[in-house]
This record gives sequence, C-alpha cells and structure tokens, in this order.
Amino acid sequence: MNPAFRRFRGTERYLTNDALEAAVNCALVLERPLLVKGEPGTGKTLLAEAIAHGLGLPLRAWNVKSTTRAQDGLYVYDTVQRLYDSRFGDGDVKDIRRYIHYGPLGLAFQAPGREVLLIDEVDKADLEFPNDLLHELDRMRFRVTETGDEVVARERPVVVITSNNEKELPDAFLRRCVFHFIDFPDRELMRRIVQVHHPDVDRALVDQSLAVFYELRDMTRLRKRPSTSELIDWIAVLRKAEVTSVKLERELPFLGALLKKEQDLVAYADQLAGGRKYRA
Repeated sequence: MNPAFRRFRGTERYLTNDALEAAVNCALVLERPLLVKGEPGTGKTLLAEAIAHGLGLPLRAWNVKSTTRAQDGLYVYDTVQRLYDSRFGDGDVKDIRRYIHYGPLGLAFQAPGREVLLIDEVDKADLEFPNDLLHELDRMRFRVTETGDEVVARERPVVVITSNNEKELPDAFLRRCVFHFIDFPDRELMRRIVQVHHPDVDRALVDQSLAVFYELRDMTRLRKRPSTSELIDWIAVLRKAEVTSVKLERELPFLGALLKKEQDLVAYADQLAGGRKYRA
C-alpha cells in the first residue's frame, strides 16, 4: 500500500463501523468517487465532513438542485453581468475572465492541494447529470471555451456523492463509483451517537428516549420516520426544558421535534387512540 495513504477510521463525533470504513478506504485507494445512499438522517452528508476532518483536508460542498448541470460545477460565464456592465458599468468588459465564475468542481481542480468534494443529493438533477459529472472527474481537466484557458487538476479530489434514491442512477455511473449503503443505526450504536452529542445526559432519559424513538419508527403509517438528527434535537429540547421522563403517550413532550408531517401526527394520535401499534 502507498505509504502516503491515510486510512479513514471515523472521528470523535462521527461514529463508523467496519463496513463504512472499508468503503471509504476502498474509494481512497482506487481514487474513485464514493457513492453513499441511505435514508435521510443517517449521516450521508456528515460523512464528507468527517472524511475531511479525519484526513486533515479542506472540504468543498456542491449542493445539487433539479436544474443543476455538470457544466455548472466547472464554471459559468456571466453574460448578464457583462451586458449590464457594458451599459452601466465602468469596468473593462473586454476582459472576459472577469465574468468567468468557477464552480465547486472547477475550484477543487484549481486547489493547490487535495480536497474533499461533497456532491450532495446527486439524484435531484436530470438523468444525464451523473454521467456528465463522472466524465469531468475522469478527465480531471477542462477548457474554458470563452477564454481558451485550460484548467488541469493538481491532485484528484476525494469525491463523496450522496443520493436519497429519488431516482435510479445510470449503470455506467454506478460502475465507476465505490458504493455504500448506510444502514439506520441500531439501538446500541444510536446510544453511542447520543452520548457523543450529549455526553452528560441522564442515562434513564436516554433509555426512555430511545424506547419512544424506536417505537415511533416502527409505526408503519408514518410517511417520514424520525431520523438521528431529530432524536438528537429532541433530547436537547428535553434537557433544556428539564424533562426527566418520557413515554409513548398522546401528550409526548415536543412531539413536533420528531414528527414533521401533519399526516404523521394524525397517524400517531390514531395509533394511541386505537390502543394498538402499527409495526413493520
């Protein structure tokens, strides 16, 4: 193995397991993008931050939208601003470079050293985006058409791509990535996660909160089951309000921190009124 290779082992605030560490380290060795899937709240986005922290590298984020194109990640040519300046400004509109704005991918290529590049929620964009994206990552260079400048990456960035499974990704894209699915934490791992964020919380409150949390997640009628981040927030509110005991009941304190849809609040109330639990 390359003596310069640094193995990822998680961080103090981002707990991992062997499978996740193996996937990250595989992507590092192969220098391929790491594609991470999992239900919302399982720490997909935070993984990129943890990798950057663990390897001592800067992090650059690219939040994908439905209108995002791979070209946007390289650069955009601001023709509107140039037109405005030509009519009302006092700058030199002949200098086209003033109107070239590099995107996250273009900036990562120009960085003096290696960076971690997070491409968040790749499945929000159109079907052509993933393949176009990997084409640029494979080449590690691009040309600015308007100026003729060529940008060549000094070092290949560590690329972490997240997906919420909103749409199927192309097979060609999947073949060129290292894939990992982050399972939802079991109760013991969740307890450790809670302890990281609330190290001095009362153990009895943690036990009761976890019991309520997993009972809520077991309700099959919920459209959006509470996630890890919502549990952490809920416990924070309970502590702030000096609540020392919780159980699954109609007047559950700060229920809105856990359930975020009106339909789920109705399903929760129906479940309690019916005296039975809807379980998967």
